[in-house]
Amino acid sequence: MLTEKLLMDKLIQYCNPEVWGGLECTINRVKNNFFDQFEYSGHYHREDDIEQIARLGITKLRYPILWEKHQPKPNGDIDWQWTAKQLNKIREKNIDVIAGLLHHGSGPAYTNLADENFPYYFAAYAKKVAEQFPWIEYYTPVNEPLTTARFSGLYGVWYPHQNNSKAFTRMLLNQMKATVLAMQEIRKINPAAKLVQTEDLGKTYSTKKLKYQADFENERRWMTFDLLCGKVNKDHLLWGHLQWLNFSEKELAFFQENTCTPNIFGFNHYLTSERYLDHRIHLYPAHTHGGNGSDHYADVEAVRVHIDEETGLDILINEAWERYQQPIAITEVHLHCHREEQLRWFRHVWNVCNNLIEEGVNIKAVTSWALLGSYGWNRLLTQDGGDYEPGAFDLRGGYLRTTALAHFIKQIATNYNCNYNLSGERGWWLRDSRIIYGSPSKTIEMKTHQSAPVLIIGKNGTLGNAFAKICEDRNIHYHLLNRQECDISNAGSIASAIEMYKPWAIINAAGFVRVDDAEKDIDACIRDNTTGAHNLAIACHKHGLQLVNFSSDLVFDGRKPTGYVESDLPNPLNVYGQTKAQAEVLIQKECPSALIIRTSAFFGPWDEYNFVHYVRKALSGYEPVFAAKDIFISPTYVPHLVNTCLDLLIDGEKGIWHLANSGSLSWVEFAYLIADKFELDKSLIQAVNASTMNYLATRPFNSVLNSERAQLLPSFDQAMNEYFHHQKVRDKKKVA
Repeated sequence: MLTEKLLMDKLIQYCNPEVWGGLECTINRVKNNFFDQFEYSGHYHREDDIEQIARLGITKLRYPILWEKHQPKPNGDIDWQWTAKQLNKIREKNIDVIAGLLHHGSGPAYTNLADENFPYYFAAYAKKVAEQFPWIEYYTPVNEPLTTARFSGLYGVWYPHQNNSKAFTRMLLNQMKATVLAMQEIRKINPAAKLVQTEDLGKTYSTKKLKYQADFENERRWMTFDLLCGKVNKDHLLWGHLQWLNFSEKELAFFQENTCTPNIFGFNHYLTSERYLDHRIHLYPAHTHGGNGSDHYADVEAVRVHIDEETGLDILINEAWERYQQPIAITEVHLHCHREEQLRWFRHVWNVCNNLIEEGVNIKAVTSWALLGSYGWNRLLTQDGGDYEPGAFDLRGGYLRTTALAHFIKQIATNYNCNYNLSGERGWWLRDSRIIYGSPSKTIEMKTHQSAPVLIIGKNGTLGNAFAKICEDRNIHYHLLNRQECDISNAGSIASAIEMYKPWAIINAAGFVRVDDAEKDIDACIRDNTTGAHNLAIACHKHGLQLVNFSSDLVFDGRKPTGYVESDLPNPLNVYGQTKAQAEVLIQKECPSALIIRTSAFFGPWDEYNFVHYVRKALSGYEPVFAAKDIFISPTYVPHLVNTCLDLLIDGEKGIWHLANSGSLSWVEFAYLIADKFELDKSLIQAVNASTMNYLATRPFNSVLNSERAQLLPSFDQAMNEYFHHQKVRDKKKVA
């Protein structure tokens, strides 16, 4: 007989969807180049990825056995060894495999999506997979076939680089026929095999003039499933369009005669999946302009404009449910954004699904996609490089670093609890700031906070104000305090602030920052940099709060010929560096969970107290600039620094981290770059030795910061580009 607790657990499991996971695994072709996500991520070369993924508590894992990887040559022998090892690890963890055989690919080099033999080649490969792994029950033979056909046949960005409706439709039909034939071959070996068919769940909205185009796209979006279900017949709304493109009734009859209704309808949904078409192209930037041969229009993310009709995932799932009345899974949930927004997005999708389940919609699962992150999607996988987007794990250190999203997924997967710090606030897609085209809605956005605040100490400083601004932008509840509101040199003052605001974390952005003045005002420097930090560490440990404290590159003596990493021993040359180094020791002793950030020579767009502004102002006024040619540093862009600090804080990271933009240069090289960027006279810059600069405090000749934990900040070139763009925009506003 079930106990009351076991009964409740059973009821909870029945009412809530499962939590699945997935790995971004695309191998796509651009001309003669194949881009492999697993090569970028290093998954092929690490032994413990599956072990760490299993700790999330997921029940199924979308995992690739990709055609291009395993059979690059026709009829070639297949080496299953590595894949078998991974699949067995997954199986041993009692996680079901959902095997993907083609993921945004066009097949090996000897075929392509437009090849009439493509479906037969693919089905033969699927048979080999099933023979090798007869125990696999779930398959996604071809991921997002309609989306892949768009990129390869309509937009021409992926192989075989065609861009017309007939090519698009040919590639879609080939992929769907390949799916049907593959499942037939798989089921000959494993009759219980189940089809989990995935496709992007999007929708198109438009101005009244373009409603005809939106209606067409909104019917076309279902073609993947309509074909599999045998719904594409003479009564289908796109039948005439297919006939116009000269696809024969005989070819289309294949799908009516070989129905292959998915066991689970897998919908992938992103904030870019819903689009808006507007014929008033003058309202939008040029890169959004396009057309259909009859009308020109802008095509933008629907979330970026104000639309009068209902939008969002709940609307789309309901439409899918009404159309098919079949089990549904959300097979990709991922957001390239700051950490708290990743939490909010997963929670948003999870809540939408649970609400729909209560209304009778059969939703089986929600999938955390791109667990290892993804590479290059900002360039649509058309070239090497591109941005890395962390997922549940961050790979930028060459290992799986667990993020807050991983903790959140585990919490939901194990006890269905989605109450996680910062996840309950409004995501950016629900805030008025999402609108970048046209006017926002007339509703007033009410600021409500479900999470405890973070206390930012340092109201009168550059860093404190930068944290406040970015917390505001990211909808992170905060209080920015000055010395009168919280004097960190006084333990009682800290205790009072904690009692009043009840924070979950404290960011100490205060401190004595004038390096040369510290040589004369030692007591003040010790009070602000060491005693205050020590007091905060004691208080945070006592109250179970997270602490962020800032240290400096000046804790090092500069004798190392290469950049410093976190484990290098400090040996400061001046009073300022000594106070920072001593603070590091005391903080780690009193509060081992504290996060200590060493950074260097930061500059930003919101204040005038930095080297970049000084150089630009001096050169603009035709004044000389003297800069040291023998001191090498790692300049750090404040927005990059602050955003990354917040991500690490939310992840619950601790210990010492080096955060600086990658790259090193001397102060004079820095000055030259500023002059070049703003087209100022470089001849006014004088390269001098540090010994002639009349510094009171001795500087290390090398204080470049590298990291053995992970290089989390972008390159210095990217930092300068962003700073330059920001300043140019601000300058134009001043003129206007």
